[in-house]
Amino acid sequence: MIQLRMNQVNNIKQIAITGPESTGKSQMARQLASHFNTVWVPEYAREYLENLGRPYRYEDILIIGRQQYQLQKEKLKEASEFIFYDTDFTVLKIWCEFKYGKCHEWIKTQFEKQPIDHYLLMNFDLPWEPDPQREHPAKRLELFDLYVNELRNKRSDFTLISGLGDQRLKHAIEAVEALR
Repeated sequence: MIQLRMNQVNNIKQIAITGPESTGKSQMARQLASHFNTVWVPEYAREYLENLGRPYRYEDILIIGRQQYQLQKEKLKEASEFIFYDTDFTVLKIWCEFKYGKCHEWIKTQFEKQPIDHYLLMNFDLPWEPDPQREHPAKRLELFDLYVNELRNKRSDFTLISGLGDQRLKHAIEAVEALR
């Protein structure tokens, strides 16, 4: 039996906004969803970690991943033409490997099979904005290189999004428009 990817069933193009910390992923997901009159899926990790009440551990990443997957499935039902993911399994895989030197098999499997049509890789050219959940302001180049390598190794279609303010948004809109 052939299993169809979620986007093949309903013709929704799934766009993942990915990249290192403090590169404007959440803002970009909101802005693109508004521009294209559709939905976006927030990063569940933020909500989870804000309510955790302790430092997170390796096991928490798997919980976050499973909940993120559920959110994506639910929001996909509401989407029209495009859906924008504030995070994806690329982020979870890289973060697990970077922080713990290992990654849950379930997350690696989801990373390999996630039905993303296109990635918007956010450049780290924005100024760092401190946030209690952000950990590595001095390692954004190192993390960025990990994202580039993961996307290239997986042979994923991606567009590098750079620039400040309206220029950054304009580049992202152009990249999405090209998918029509």
